[in-house]
Amino acid sequence: MWCARFIVSVAVGALLAMLVPAGAVAAPGMVADPGSTRTIIVGGDRAYAPYEFLDKQGRPAGFNVELTQAIAEVLGISVEVRLGVWDEMRVALVRGDIDLLQGVVHTAIRDAELEFSPRHTTVHQSVFGRTDAPPVTEASQLVGKEVIVQRGGFMHDYLVANKIDAKLILVDNHVVALQMLASGLGDYALAGNLPGLYLSRELGLSNVRPVGKLVAGQPYCYAVRRGNRDLLTQFAEGLAIVKQTGRYEQIYDRWLGAFEQPAVPWGKLIRYGLLVVMPLFALLGATVLWSRTLQHRVAARTQELKVQQLQLIRADKLASLGILVSGVAHEINNPTGLILLGLPMLRRTYQAAESVLEAQFRERGDFMIGGISYAQLRDEMPQMLQDMTEGARRIKRIVDDLKNFARDDSAALHDDVHLDDVVRAALRLVDASIKKATTRLEVGLASDPAVVRGNAQRIEQVVVNLLLNACQALPDSQRRIVVTTAEQRSSVVLVVQDEGVGIPEDHLSHLTDPFFTTRRAEGGTGLGLSVSAGIIQEHKGTMEFQSVVGVGTTVTVMLPSRRVAE
Repeated sequence: MWCARFIVSVAVGALLAMLVPAGAVAAPGMVADPGSTRTIIVGGDRAYAPYEFLDKQGRPAGFNVELTQAIAEVLGISVEVRLGVWDEMRVALVRGDIDLLQGVVHTAIRDAELEFSPRHTTVHQSVFGRTDAPPVTEASQLVGKEVIVQRGGFMHDYLVANKIDAKLILVDNHVVALQMLASGLGDYALAGNLPGLYLSRELGLSNVRPVGKLVAGQPYCYAVRRGNRDLLTQFAEGLAIVKQTGRYEQIYDRWLGAFEQPAVPWGKLIRYGLLVVMPLFALLGATVLWSRTLQHRVAARTQELKVQQLQLIRADKLASLGILVSGVAHEINNPTGLILLGLPMLRRTYQAAESVLEAQFRERGDFMIGGISYAQLRDEMPQMLQDMTEGARRIKRIVDDLKNFARDDSAALHDDVHLDDVVRAALRLVDASIKKATTRLEVGLASDPAVVRGNAQRIEQVVVNLLLNACQALPDSQRRIVVTTAEQRSSVVLVVQDEGVGIPEDHLSHLTDPFFTTRRAEGGTGLGLSVSAGIIQEHKGTMEFQSVVGVGTTVTVMLPSRRVAE
């Protein structure tokens, strides 16, 4: 755990460098009137999505940016949007380097140096925690806790003003705050509720969630430094025009509507009832009458439908596969690619620092780094980095196999595969799971090389799936797992046997159906055996299951030997 936290803390910095470019970036504004030469410089936060942020091309985007551009358009003025580190942008406004901030929470403390427009929206602040974090309902619960908060942000001001004795970890933006929290650093993170939800979804931070609120919704406004009221009045008038023309509602719905739905006026509700609900009721009535007619026709065609049942099942499997390939594969490949991209950099960083650490070790003896003994760190870090790289590559191969599940890719099945070598590799890969599940692993491999024609990585995936299923089936560590290989006549046979809880007989015929699982409550997806069955079928082999509840399960895989394949 300590090594994982150390690695992730380094990775946060690397990921931030990729997700949020350094420095302020300017975006062109609207074309000014012929008589106007003044360009208004508008600042904001580069990582406060969906309100304001730099997109993948480094251009300002978000609700605040589009609202500012709409105001500039109706006023006929020229604006330039610059997004950077929030605390630096606040200082730049007071110093006069920029003219206006497009999104600032209005507080009494900030009135001393800033003047505010009427609110253009309301922002809510939340306490974010990891999945197992207890709820927080008042600020006193943060005393003594490690709290990650944006430097110079509203919640930073709030904690300082209320003298909350928490251990503050100040960061430049919400991206870093939420990533640090997700990696196991700190106890809580204070962030805008909407940006927190948006960034958690975009960054795939599934273990982070809101656990409480400390303050009510706050007015979110344009702000200028004191003495620049003419510019503030100009933008306030532009905001009013944008709202009156309906442009504001369009911008709001595009950026914030997916998270916050504004209240629907009664007039709209009545129109919806007349235009939508009533026709739906009429359609429902017609559907009921039509369904009664269909009942008679269905009764007459029952026998025909039974014949078509098998085709419907196959169509359902293909539909499931399509959803899987388009959704799951995309969601897995993106973070896996980031891991594979970042790990070499982490390895090079550690190697570059190793000589300095070794010199200090020789001069001072053992020392602590991040709360960890350096002697222990240098022994374990290289192997852990290697294991993480191999694991990420394994994930990528599994996703690629999933994409190939429904198509015949015979061109990839022409290698000579030594089944015993594949079994040994799979055993090494799941060694930790096996040691946790049982103390009685028995392996019996063929005396002569058992060779098949196919793809070693795909067959290895099958063996890994079977071994993991066997581990998960054992109720205690005294039960056995037995793995054997043998060559019988024209086939090479792999048998994986466990003394686990067994499988009910009525489930055996569904084990290879996509998404069928008896372990959904524990996180099972029902994909392992489905994908494995497809791989074995590609290799022109068979996979059979025998199981007795309370006794165990035996899986027998038979593949044609190389001589038969030739």
